[in-house]
Parts: sequence; C-alpha cells; structure tokens
Amino acid sequence: MMARLPISTAIVGFGVSGSVFHGPLVGANPSYAVAAVVTGNPARAAAARLRFPGALIVPDYSALLALVDDGTLELELVILGTPPALHREQALAAVARGLHVVVDKPFAASVEDAQAMIDAAQQAGTLLTVFQNRRWDGDFLTVAELVRSARLGEVRTFESRFEWWRPEGFGNWRDRTAVDQGGGLLIDLGSHLIDQAVQLFGPVEEARADLRRYSPGQGGDEDSFAELRHASGVTSRLWMNGLAPALGPRFHVLGSQAGFTSWGLDGQEPALAAGADPAKPGYGAVPSREPARLADGSSTLDVGLIQGDYPAFYRLLADAIHRNGALPVDPADALATLRIICGLHETTPIRALAYT
Repeated sequence: MMARLPISTAIVGFGVSGSVFHGPLVGANPSYAVAAVVTGNPARAAAARLRFPGALIVPDYSALLALVDDGTLELELVILGTPPALHREQALAAVARGLHVVVDKPFAASVEDAQAMIDAAQQAGTLLTVFQNRRWDGDFLTVAELVRSARLGEVRTFESRFEWWRPEGFGNWRDRTAVDQGGGLLIDLGSHLIDQAVQLFGPVEEARADLRRYSPGQGGDEDSFAELRHASGVTSRLWMNGLAPALGPRFHVLGSQAGFTSWGLDGQEPALAAGADPAKPGYGAVPSREPARLADGSSTLDVGLIQGDYPAFYRLLADAIHRNGALPVDPADALATLRIICGLHETTPIRALAYT
C-alpha cells in the first residue's frame, strides 16, 4: 500500500483552544501536518511560529481562504478554535472549498447555525465533527466502564460537576459574551456535561435549569444547574460554576447496587498547557488527588481511574479521512445537545444577582 501524505491542516484561532488543545494534539500525530495557523494577536503569532516553524502564520480567516483560493496553500482540514458565533460562517466557507472541518465546542450559538453546518457538509461530501474532547477524560471513561459492566447495578442518579474558583473570570471572550452569541456556562461547559450524560444514558425527555449571573454588565450565566430526565429512567444533575470557592465531587453516581464518587478534574488540560507531549508514554495518567471510590452500602473500595486519551479524537478523525472510518464525534450528537441547551435558555431566564 502507498503511504498516505499527512493531512494538511489549518488551526484557526490560537488562544486556549488552538494552543493548548488542537495544536499539541495534531502536532504530535504524524497523520497531520500543520500548514497554517490563523491569529491576529502578535504574542499568539509568535507562539505559533515557535511551535510550528514550517507553518504559515495568517492574520485572519479571509486571508487564509484567499491563500486556498489562489492555490498558494493546499489544505484538507480546518480546525475552528474560534468563538461559537463565528462557527457557521467559517465552517460554510471551508466546506464550500471541499475542506473537512473540526468545530470546537460550543458547536454553534443556535440550533439553526448547527443544522446549517451539518447540511452544508453533507451536500459538499466533506467531513464535519465537533471537538467533544471530554468524552476521553479518564474519570468519564471510568464511569462509562462502570455503567457498561453493570458494577453499579441499575443507575438511578448521575451527578456531574465542573467547578472552578475564578472570580476574575476567564480572561477572554467568554466573560462578556451574551447568550445569543454563545456565551454562558450552560452552553460552554454544558456542551461537555450534557454530552457526557447523553452518551451514558441516552435521549432526554425533560430538562430544567437554574441559571445565575453575579458579575455586573453584559454576559451569560456564571453559576448554572441543569437536571435531565432520560428516557432510560436515569436522572442527571449537572452543575457548572466558575465562582465556586469550595468544590463538590466531579462525579457522584448512584445505582441499585453501588455508588461511585470521584474528585478533581481530569489532568490532561493542565498537562498540555504545561507542555506535555501527548505522544509520549504516560500522557493522560491520573494526577495525584483524592482517590475515586466505589461503595456498596457496607464497604468502600478505592478505584483506579482509566488513563485519559484526548489524542483518540485525532486518531479517529485521521481514520475517518483516510479509511472512511467513523467520525470521533457525530455532529448530530452535538446538535442534540445544543437543542437541550437552547430549549433551557428559552424557558429559563438568567437571574442577575449581586455579590453581598
């Protein structure tokens, strides 16, 4: 068999999404070659040149498309690490040129935008997928295995938290972006937590939320709760909070025979931010923290967590591009999650509260 050329890739946006996640993951995978990075920020441009010395550093997306149109740059894949309100226009422009697209989550600011991207990719015959990387968190993989193996019995309730203490905010577009532009924690972190819950327990029949904002000025929810009732009978309770000075358990799952509790966030993001090589052995190992535990009402057992594996996303995508394998994330899944989120936004006003 003839060797396949690496997938010529452009990373659009080099903030946290591009520099911490996509850049290291595609840079460590020999199936990809980063041909261009799009950023208008001088400091980020310098960081991109250092990481990808052979790549073109392009100031904006229109300039990237111009290079594709005049034949200067041959691309196969575009990775959109940009704010969700930009995803529709950027994805449609890419698929119109026959390019495959990875869209970072949140998939889109609206259901209509998400559906338009899916339809355009299907009509163009290109691949479109969504970067739901937290399907490969080690603690989530552990929960999924406990559910699959029925070690908990019949699961009754699933609690999942993603909490930080960040009173200063994120320091980026998320702090002031309105909900209709993709702002707020329900669409940001909820895109992960709702996706995880649906992957475990299936479609949602009912949902409710409590959404709160404490900071002054424009912006989305900062302290959010959603409860989902799955058709399978499981109830999922999900917390998303950037203003939590004391953190609850990451997962707390109760079944008819046993319960599982784990603490702390998966360590892959901070490891990548610190320069870890995702291709090296030991990547994704569980950081030192309070042990996860399995309890059956009379005894408690420490549980080792499965090693995390964000690189799996791009391994699976390369297989989809080269060998017609399954996409790492079906965009229909991301659309279903977005329908839940947008439905909650329609029925649940954000309560603007003040610090006391």
